Amino acid sequence: MKVLVIGELNIDIILDKFSAFPSIGKEVFADQMNITMGSSSAIFASNLSNLGNDVSFIGVIGKDYYGKMIIDTLHQHNVNTEWIRESSTHSTGLTVILNAYEDRANVTYPGSMKTLSKNNIDTNLFSHFSHLHISSYFLQPLLKAEIPHLFGKAKQWGLTTSFDMQWDPHETWEISLKEILPNVDVFLPNEIELVNATGADTVPEALEVIKPYSNITVVKQGNRGSKLFSNNTEYDLPAFLNEDVVDAIGAGDSFNAGFIHKYLQKMPLKVCQEFGSIIAAISTTQAGGTKALESKHEREKIAKEKFNKTI
Repeated sequence: MKVLVIGELNIDIILDKFSAFPSIGKEVFADQMNITMGSSSAIFASNLSNLGNDVSFIGVIGKDYYGKMIIDTLHQHNVNTEWIRESSTHSTGLTVILNAYEDRANVTYPGSMKTLSKNNIDTNLFSHFSHLHISSYFLQPLLKAEIPHLFGKAKQWGLTTSFDMQWDPHETWEISLKEILPNVDVFLPNEIELVNATGADTVPEALEVIKPYSNITVVKQGNRGSKLFSNNTEYDLPAFLNEDVVDAIGAGDSFNAGFIHKYLQKMPLKVCQEFGSIIAAISTTQAGGTKALESKHEREKIAKEKFNKTI
């Protein structure tokens, strides 16, 4: 299946194994550091390609070392980058991640990410694809108002669609799900994002808010698994637990990739959800979100040996 991903591109500097989060005016040591391609959209695209799909990307990078690193990494994952533009005014985005087991604190320099706009996207390209995925709504200020239009155009061209809005760094949660979700086939928030974006107090209340205009909603709950809602169907699936988590960076994006991989094959929703869950678990066995999924043989081996699951 041919998939088009529109989204942010950045580098992650991941600091691991420190005794405490630093306080202002103080310093702590980290025992490990990894520099890798980040971004929800890029991790999703890379892992969907690793699973055997034909994936292309639209985004913006800077004309710098980190921009080249992102392009090289996407090429290693066989992601088509011909529609990624270089900004002459902004450096490539970068996130510093203080990683603590299954949680983290991030500081992001948006850089070229915030320059992605409708001028970078020719919707006639949609005719060449089967599926459109958009991530990280709040990191792309020039694109936010266009996202309902992009999903509408995708449906006009006959594409299936998926959306993961991700966290809002400003925590204002200014998003019109009522405009966006009618043209989104699969909505993939985590539970905290969903509650905040709807103004609800609980996940059930949030689902009631979006029920009139949503299609398939999969709520990610970290190591507690996921809940899937579609019409009057609900699946509550526990996670495949990794007792030796290296880091959980990109686990949610890996879940998305696994789910959409099976969804594109028109598999039952429960199968899509379970495959997303095992792909997410495998991703936590190595740092950075994509390394554990690069080799078909290795991910099959990890699934069998660590999770007693054949994939």
